[in-house]
Amino acid sequence: MDPDSELQFDFPPFLRLYKSGRVERLDGTGFVRADADPDPAMGVVSKDVPIDPDRGVSARLYLPAGGEAAAAATAKLPIVVYFHGGAFCIESPFSPQYHRYLTSLAAAAGVVAVSVHYRLAPEHPLPAAYDDAWAALKWAASNAASGPEPWLAARGDLRRLFLAGDSAGANIAHNMAVRAAAKEEDLGFAIKGLVLMNPYFWGKDPVGEETRDAEVRARMESTWGFVCGGRYGIEHPFVDPWGSPRAWRELASERVLVTVSEMDLFRERGKAYAEGLEKSGWRGEVQVYETEGEDHVYYLSQPHSKKALNELQVVASFINRP
Repeated sequence: MDPDSELQFDFPPFLRLYKSGRVERLDGTGFVRADADPDPAMGVVSKDVPIDPDRGVSARLYLPAGGEAAAAATAKLPIVVYFHGGAFCIESPFSPQYHRYLTSLAAAAGVVAVSVHYRLAPEHPLPAAYDDAWAALKWAASNAASGPEPWLAARGDLRRLFLAGDSAGANIAHNMAVRAAAKEEDLGFAIKGLVLMNPYFWGKDPVGEETRDAEVRARMESTWGFVCGGRYGIEHPFVDPWGSPRAWRELASERVLVTVSEMDLFRERGKAYAEGLEKSGWRGEVQVYETEGEDHVYYLSQPHSKKALNELQVVASFINRP
């Protein structure tokens, strides 16, 4: 059989990997341009900037520029470094749903948002996404402190630095806070808060009311093996924070917001993450927000629904608390 048509890994409805190494992405490949002029509904401008061209790491930046924001054009704003979801293997900051969400977040919360374009599996298995996210975080902080990027230098408040993400992106945000706590280098910044939306965590044994279905659990484990190239087991702290209690206890963030959705496969893990963090001895504050009757990252496909707008306001309020 032709290796270019023989499947090695099928991940419906997202992608197929063939034995030749060819990757066929079935979803999450859409692209919309940045908005140089303020979005008419939100009053937000955006632009694309390189971070590490050699590795293909970049970001889409968002800045409130209309209405009250225009009148206070010198005011410093919180910085949100955002990591998109997509199981580490699809999506980008440039897709219609993520561009729309980050525009809404910048408007609702009044923040400078840095939506990170990191490398995807399987071409670049983990830890590539973590390494790219770390580079982007340091880039954002450096530019807010004294760098050449004007939106961050002039408008970003490094004292109010937040990491946020949904699904796999929430997993990345958590792991960046763990890495920051390790203090392997002099960072020159502190993380004010984490926003973990429908976070992607898993493990060998079920927690709470999590599914016991052997087929589903095997699929989750094989998918994790796929995106990390078999480097890390399903109990590795990258995906199972319970495996590293000390890292949890020392998490580099003053406060954490975890959002979960009632029908989401990852709901129990999100709740258990918050409970575990509280019991770990970590000295910060954790908040959980649950949306009833909705599934995983519903707010991306239903951005104008009452529930999605309510959750957006919860995130905005969390960021803007003193």
